[in-house]
Amino acid sequence: MRKLLLAAVSFCAVLATPALAARCGGDFNNFVAAMSAEAQAAGVSPAVISQALSGVTQDPAVLAFDRRQRGTFNKTFEQYASTRVGPGRIKIGRQMLQRHAALLARIEKRFGVPSEIIVAIWGLESDYGKGDIGKMPVVRTLATMAHDCRRTELFQGELLAALKIVQRGDLPLKDMVGAFAGEIGQTQFLPSSYIKYGVDFDGNGHVDLRHSIPDVLASTANLLHVSGFKNGQPYSEGTPNFEAMREWNRATIYRKTIGYFADQLVGR
Repeated sequence: MRKLLLAAVSFCAVLATPALAARCGGDFNNFVAAMSAEAQAAGVSPAVISQALSGVTQDPAVLAFDRRQRGTFNKTFEQYASTRVGPGRIKIGRQMLQRHAALLARIEKRFGVPSEIIVAIWGLESDYGKGDIGKMPVVRTLATMAHDCRRTELFQGELLAALKIVQRGDLPLKDMVGAFAGEIGQTQFLPSSYIKYGVDFDGNGHVDLRHSIPDVLASTANLLHVSGFKNGQPYSEGTPNFEAMREWNRATIYRKTIGYFADQLVGR
């Protein structure tokens, strides 16, 4: 559910400057060739570019899904929260707070984000990593969205960021699968946010937001920390922490649901 973040926009402005931006629309193969040149100029190796972009095709289902996304939050808070925060999800969330208590304590100490907020986001985004984290090839998805002229610079930047994730060795190309807007992993990071906020918290030298729970939870906390979230302060609507969560999701109803879920997890 975590969609197009404001951070992604600024990050893409760096990656996809007007001087380098490929022209959207027109022949798709020509567009991919232009993106390949941009990627190489941005430091991505020819081997990674060839592996990722050779033979890539458009995915009409991605564009169709994107058009349908308008109105996702056309419900009251009560209606929306009741479909996302139920007894089963709360019960498992409390179990996760206990199971990962030591890890969450280390993360909270380092990043200043309470454990219940992190676990609430984890539960909402992927049912604690057990739910659907997407099966769409990220590179194909982002190439399709970048070729579409509605938000081409945004998604050109996301495509370049995805290639950099492979270049860094964080995920192999076969694991670069995600949701319909290219979100990756258990808390659904866009590639630009993966690059900007990803933390190697298990110490293996890679940021793995698909398989490593320490990396997933620490990276989620880091995004909020960098955005100004302060531990020990309220996070209800109208507070600075509520605004900090805007970096996670701009929708007010979603941020209210995060806070409501977090309170339920700790019995408030």
